[in-house]
Amino acid sequence: MSMDIDAPMPMAPPAEVPSGAATIFCCDCGAPIDGTTAIDAKCYDCFKLTKDISQGIQREATLHFCRDCDRWLQPPTSWVTAQPESRELLALCLKKLSLNKTRIIDASFIWTEPHSRRVRVKLVVQAAVADDRVMQQSLEVIYVVAYQQCPECAKSYTANVWRASVQVRQKVLHKRTFLYLEQLILKHQAHRDTINIKEAKDGIDFFFAARNQAEKFVDFLNSVVPVRIKKSQELISQDSHTAKKQFKFSFSIELIPICKDDLVALPISLAKQIGNISPLAICYRIGTAVNLLDPNTLQTADVSGPVYWRAPFNALADTNDLVEFIVMDCEPLGAAKGKWILAEVQLARASDLGVNDKTYFARTHLGGLLHAGDSVLGYMLTGTNFNDPHYEAIEQSNTYSSRIPDVVVVKKHYPNRRRNRKRQWKVKRMAKDEGELLPKKADQERMDREFEQFLRDIEEDDEFRTAMPLYKQQKKDADEMSMATTEDGDDDAPRVDMEELLDDFDELTMEEKV
Repeated sequence: MSMDIDAPMPMAPPAEVPSGAATIFCCDCGAPIDGTTAIDAKCYDCFKLTKDISQGIQREATLHFCRDCDRWLQPPTSWVTAQPESRELLALCLKKLSLNKTRIIDASFIWTEPHSRRVRVKLVVQAAVADDRVMQQSLEVIYVVAYQQCPECAKSYTANVWRASVQVRQKVLHKRTFLYLEQLILKHQAHRDTINIKEAKDGIDFFFAARNQAEKFVDFLNSVVPVRIKKSQELISQDSHTAKKQFKFSFSIELIPICKDDLVALPISLAKQIGNISPLAICYRIGTAVNLLDPNTLQTADVSGPVYWRAPFNALADTNDLVEFIVMDCEPLGAAKGKWILAEVQLARASDLGVNDKTYFARTHLGGLLHAGDSVLGYMLTGTNFNDPHYEAIEQSNTYSSRIPDVVVVKKHYPNRRRNRKRQWKVKRMAKDEGELLPKKADQERMDREFEQFLRDIEEDDEFRTAMPLYKQQKKDADEMSMATTEDGDDDAPRVDMEELLDDFDELTMEEKV
């Protein structure tokens, strides 16, 4: 049953006047009522029109919101995260009210115009008006959203206020592992306590207001990627009277310089130690350890961080050295391991087509994906010189020298993929301060290529994208993407299903969220 706001809620009328009871007439309407139960000599219908149990409950209040970190002020000093029209935000609104002798039995949000900066809440309150009579009434409370900067965000705009820094570094030419690590940090909100994030050479610096916040962030990094940690501290002040000291703490985090799809040459002793895998392998995943795969046998092995730092090795070749090949023939060999199927392929270098008829034979783990005429990317080992002592040891070894293939196939290639095509999904990026390290035009183009390759890896590898959140594009961008997809019918590259995408509430302004 619907009712108007601010109108008393109807209750069941009192029972008929029993025979023999003291009967009086209502002072307003003259209806006969029981004088022993009447309130103010009025019938219930007249009483509920004159009684307002919501008196004393304010109809307007103020909510403070920080636009930098999207948090709400919970008096006196706490800042909490609450989504629009969530239970947390409703609880925060109700705590602003002074209820006196009434109690709330129901509360809900009322839709408001997105740009109004108002939050409207409908309440149903209940109060006792006599010993055995209870009355309930509905009312509306309007909250005005006022912007206020929280102390943590205020510190981020002030220099030299940090007490601990975490310096994350990886000494490689490309930043694909950093892009993957960035998505893990955003997914788990591990950077929420930072007061500043700054670009640095070969990495990123994270600044914190307290030492325990930095240690918590270091523990998170150590739990998702293999790292080496060093700690240092610097005395910044000392009180000679109380012997109190203040320090600045720095944590140096070095990531293993191996990235996904890199070709590695393991030390022979280490290869025997981790399962007698072939010393020449490719890295198919970076997790809590470096996951290696031998494409000739489908054998896998893991190299943890402590094991790596005891016997370090570098990437023999990275994705910048990949060469495109055309599959002339593909014959499965029967062996399979998960999604991988061992097969023998005959390859021709794409640049050699029409020039010569030279072909190469290799074994690959992509037997379930490849057919004659497909394109693949791989590392050309024949005629290539590598300045690496571990690879030279493999060439000189009687056991492993004969196992060096001509080509190491890494992944399937989609040459018909349209460049710079619109996607119906996106990934978030951290807001970083570039400082004085503004990229040059050539560096910016390289960074754009690396990010595009990272997005392609997400599309092509189902297991890889399960570790990171993907968000829907805005409606306007999605419409443009649909038009571009219609025009580009030759794009046979894999795509991300809409069911895997999340709604991006951060794309909405504060007014739209309210």
